Amino acid sequence: MTGGTLIVGASQAGLQVAVTMRELGVDTPIRLVGTESHLPYQRPPLSKAFLLGNTSPDLLTLRNLAFFSERGIDLSLSTAIREIRLVGGRGLARSSQGEEIPFDNLALTTGAAPRQLRVPGTDLAGVCYLRDVEDALTLRQAYSRATDVVIVGGGFIGLEVAAVSQQHGMRVTVVEAASSLLSRVAAPVMAEFYQQAHERRGVRFRLGAEVAEIRGTGSKVGWVELSDGSIVKADLVLVAIGVEPRTELAEQLGAACAGGIVVDRLAQTSVANVVAAGDCAVGPNPMGTSEMVRLESVQNAVDQAKAAGATLARLEHPYTAVPWFWSDQGDIKLHMAGLSAGYDDYVVRGDPETEKFSVLYYRDGRFMAISCVNRAPDYIAARGALTRGQHVPPDRVADASIPLGQLLVDSPPSRPR
Repeated sequence: MTGGTLIVGASQAGLQVAVTMRELGVDTPIRLVGTESHLPYQRPPLSKAFLLGNTSPDLLTLRNLAFFSERGIDLSLSTAIREIRLVGGRGLARSSQGEEIPFDNLALTTGAAPRQLRVPGTDLAGVCYLRDVEDALTLRQAYSRATDVVIVGGGFIGLEVAAVSQQHGMRVTVVEAASSLLSRVAAPVMAEFYQQAHERRGVRFRLGAEVAEIRGTGSKVGWVELSDGSIVKADLVLVAIGVEPRTELAEQLGAACAGGIVVDRLAQTSVANVVAAGDCAVGPNPMGTSEMVRLESVQNAVDQAKAAGATLARLEHPYTAVPWFWSDQGDIKLHMAGLSAGYDDYVVRGDPETEKFSVLYYRDGRFMAISCVNRAPDYIAARGALTRGQHVPPDRVADASIPLGQLLVDSPPSRPR
């Protein structure tokens, strides 16, 4: 490769950067480099259908080899970029194979790595993480030998794996350090619902508890000791305590990093001709508020990567898409639109006991987000409202007999000064 664009990270975001550039008429060389041996693939099913055994790695693939060849995208798999620097206004990267790769433009779509549990015993066989397809294959194979599963972390990945493990017939215990589930992303009513719904299906919870040590017999995990001295039997432990953005290469370039690689609405970093997108990037809230946010979702990876690809094509397509997310936990289907962080009020629509309800979030009287459990029509209406800048008045929304789409108004209340 001589000049052109180097994309580090053959992820959903990395693929989208390359595709966007080609769609916008960029005809210079593009090289997409990824550490995994697999073609770019979907990650969300790894903790859901894939873990259940309902699909195979090949069915997760986003594009086949012919796609890359036809579009002149040079794909390098099983390749890591170890070093990257700017020399005389141009870039030079060094791969794990020792190859030097020059570039004019750079896209960092390096993703994130699982946050490690720092306690004794994490090196025992049967202690797993879940980030890529190899992790999922390891976990799926471990199911055939497991009876008692301990999941460390009560976030979405932990709860999704809890649901799958329970469907496999295993005894499941979720250990969460916070006093409630999903405490950073959901209202208390949603956290309480998920705990009770999973408990009805047989999952046990230890909230406000931390892992002190993982112990075993020989090299195999056998139980988990908690900080209060109690013991939980385990022949399989999944650690799901969040992720840490991969910022090492950005730091080598001197790019600004603060909880991720800092970008603007065009996905431009603080270094000229270097963009970033996906789980590794932190940027302006796409809902138009002043906060900087780092979002972990397919929607964010794709839409932010489109902005990044446009920037490298010397066009301006700012990232302003409404964030959305989903989580399948057995027969509990959650859809979310908008961002609820910083809400000061919420309204419950429907009855959580029926496992069909929605929670609408407000700040300063303005509608900002929705979480829907098995209520897809509410999600569709609310997502459309957020996209169009419409408002959902809180005074009538609790009446679930009225279709949410009939409650939308064009003028939200003005923001207080």
